[in-house]
Amino acid sequence: MAHTSKDKKKLVSRVRRIRGQIEALERAIEQENGCAEILQLVAASRGALNGLMSELIEGHILFHVLAPGQRRDSPQAEAAEEVVGVVRAYLK
Repeated sequence: MAHTSKDKKKLVSRVRRIRGQIEALERAIEQENGCAEILQLVAASRGALNGLMSELIEGHILFHVLAPGQRRDSPQAEAAEEVVGVVRAYLK
């Protein structure tokens, strides 16, 4: 996947931040922290994963679905942008 290779450093950094959030969630459960705090950590982790998923799907659509050199104002490019928008909204 060329789009993930191109953005490898940024993606790995994002995954490491998500790992930190998951580890904080694990510690909170181990320490028997309150439900509200644990739920907040779960929500934050889920949001981070959804953001990563959105970014990967957008890259996939723009890199693999559209033809290389596709004009930005073509019907296909506009449809791809619509799909990306729907995915972003769904994953929020």
